[in-house]
Formats: sequence, structure tokens, C-alpha cells
Amino acid sequence: MAKFCVIVPAAGKAERFGGEEKKTFTKLDGRPIFIRSLEQFVNREDVCQTILAVAREDVIQMKSTYGVNLGFMRVTLVEGGARRRDTVAAALKAVSDQADYIAVHDAVRPCVTSEQVDAVFAEAQKSGAAILAAPLSGTIKRVGQTRIIEETISRTGLFEAQTPQVFRKNFLLEAYARCEGTDDEITDDSQVVERAGHSVSVVVSDMMNLKITTRADMLLAGAILKVRPTKRVSRLGAFEEAQW
Repeated sequence: MAKFCVIVPAAGKAERFGGEEKKTFTKLDGRPIFIRSLEQFVNREDVCQTILAVAREDVIQMKSTYGVNLGFMRVTLVEGGARRRDTVAAALKAVSDQADYIAVHDAVRPCVTSEQVDAVFAEAQKSGAAILAAPLSGTIKRVGQTRIIEETISRTGLFEAQTPQVFRKNFLLEAYARCEGTDDEITDDSQVVERAGHSVSVVVSDMMNLKITTRADMLLAGAILKVRPTKRVSRLGAFEEAQW
């Protein structure tokens, strides 16, 4: 059986989310968003390692408040960087030698299903690189800085990239080594692998695998979880109720 390391970046500033509490720590139906995302992976037989990468200023809070839970879930905690690419690069240094593939999943994308994870893991084993993505269904407008429509773009062939994004370990390590020291704007890991010359396959997903960006998204995620119940995770530990 192929083994997967799952990296969960959680070092973003979440400026669009608002409020005093960081988005990562905000509770969704009683549990922090990042815990709900981790739950999708920690009990899988094909996952040999799960890495949570957080901002430097959050390390102490994460250890003091959730350290027991992360221990029971066997999650490795690392310090991330200023940009997403820096955070993933920091996590890559901690990847186990046992891993054949590396999956990267947003800490604030808690509604992914086990079936979607199964599908993208399987496709990555066939092609070497695969991501979840949802086809765009609305009319797409390019809008200028003055909020005037500049162009209506055909949605044919357009997909919104999601996570998990899964790659052969050597693909991702080599791709990140190539972009080290550059200032290129990189918004996801697939982009890094594409630039290294590898083809990336798409596993068709849907918009219910949403990334929580604003407070309004919390309402949507809560509604989705009610129709997509998550399995309870045995590795949360005896201190679950006290921690939540």
C-alpha cells in the first residue's frame, strides 16, 4: 500500500475573515476548523504522517490548548512562514521517509468527504499528480480596479482548484527546490508542480468542498456538515471535551 504524508497549512493571516479570533481556531459546530480538517486524514491506513504548519505567533497557543489532542492524533506541529509557499516548504522538511506521496490540504477546508479523498489519492497514484477541482458554472466577468466589467470570459474548461492536492513525493520536493529563492506569486501547490514541467490531473469535485474565507462561509460549512456528517475520530483522545 502506498503511503501518504498530509500537510495542512494553517499559517495564513485570514484578513478577510475578520473578528478577534483567528479563523483557524474558530469553532465550527463545536470543534475548531483545523481539527475538522485533520479528522479527514488521521485515521486513514494509507496516511503515515500528518503535519500541521502554523504561524510562529500561534505555536504557543496551539501547543498549550490543543497539544494533547494533536498528540493523540499523532500530528506533527511545525512553524510555517510568511507566505503559503514558505509554510509548505517548511513542512516539507519534516516529511517522513516512509511517505511515497505528499498531499496538501487547506486547514480551512473542513467539508471534504472521504470519497473525494479516496478519489484524488487513487488518481495521484496513477498519474503522479492530481488535485480536486470544481467546474465553474456561473458567468465569469473580468473586472477592473474601478469595478467596471472589462470582459466576459467563457467558462468552458475553467475549474476552481481545491484541496487535497496530491503528488509523488519527489515531484513536490523537486518542484519546491526549483522555486526556492524566487518571488513568483504562487497560490497553490499544483502551480509549483506545473511550473516544474509535470502534468497534473483533475478529479472533479463540487462547490460543497468549500474553503472558509469569510464569516458567511461558516454558515455554509455548518449547513454542509449537517448533510455530510463526519466520522468521529478515535485518536482525538480522552481530553477532547476539556479542549473543545
